[in-house]
Amino acid sequence: MFYTIADDLIFYQLLSFIKKYKNFELKLREYFYSRTDGICPEFIVVINQFIFFFVKKENYFCAKRYLDAMRREIRERKILIIRTERILMNLLFSFFPDLNIDNIRIESDNESGRRIISIYFLFYKERGIAIGRNGDYIKAVNEIFKNYVVFENKYTPLQVTCKFKE
Repeated sequence: MFYTIADDLIFYQLLSFIKKYKNFELKLREYFYSRTDGICPEFIVVINQFIFFFVKKENYFCAKRYLDAMRREIRERKILIIRTERILMNLLFSFFPDLNIDNIRIESDNESGRRIISIYFLFYKERGIAIGRNGDYIKAVNEIFKNYVVFENKYTPLQVTCKFKE
């Protein structure tokens, strides 16, 4: 992976999160707390069929033990537990925890002129998992970055794409 100094400024910038709660998210917060024996999520995002529980790094592996049981109980939604990270690069890896990421690059979209973060995978299968059925997962990740993530230096290049390394 070769990065420029400008890329490092983007990848290693600090983040904060907008915490918006509706009644449904508050109920999910109580459910998560009781189901995981006292782990309180940092915040919760519900997008379409996905429920993202963001937890502190030190609670991640303990909370992940309860993931299969929660998925069995709430079958109509896809539940994910994500580590709350304050650095963009770490947060990107948190969204794809069990996949082998080959490279992450900042590229320019020729049509819109915007910068895009491209995540490269070695295998089509892993790229397919990262994108999700009909692109639903990557769309949800992009919506989180658009509506819930705040960059400390106000620089937001952000659209995330998944590609296959050729």
